[in-house]
Amino acid sequence: MVGIPLTILALPLAAWQLAEWRWDLWWRPAALLVCGYILQFVGHVIEGNDMGEVILIKRWAGKPYVAVAPRYRSTTAD
Repeated sequence: MVGIPLTILALPLAAWQLAEWRWDLWWRPAALLVCGYILQFVGHVIEGNDMGEVILIKRWAGKPYVAVAPRYRSTTAD
């Protein structure tokens, strides 16, 4: 719930800084992006499923992936 907004906020912050010609503050949107992805990764590890980007790469490579955490899978047909 925190990682995705941080990742998304990196883009408008970078655009605003570039519009203001603040190249010296490049690290702020980069930090938001990195922290957001780390939080997303940790959340997916806790849940027990793969991140969307990882699923895409594994699907392209023909490897197995976990799209839905096993504890949330429905075992009965609805």
